[in-house]
Amino acid sequence: MKVIFGKNIVADPEVLAGKPVIRGTRIPVDLILKKLAENITTDKILKDYPRLTKGHIQEILKYAHSLVAREEVYPANP
Repeated sequence: MKVIFGKNIVADPEVLAGKPVIRGTRIPVDLILKKLAENITTDKILKDYPRLTKGHIQEILKYAHSLVAREEVYPANP
């Protein structure tokens, strides 16, 4: 079953074992996050992955933020 995380981020068990990717590609979200964390510029990423847009990268960052924002730092009932 395909899961849609946003306009352009989807997870499909038939594509990269269900890892979130950019819709219509096999570019995994975690790969782009890793590159950003390694201080690779957006321009370099877009050059290396011409199917990506700045909008895709912005959506990846929003997706990552939504995951972190839902984390519980301290257990509600220790």
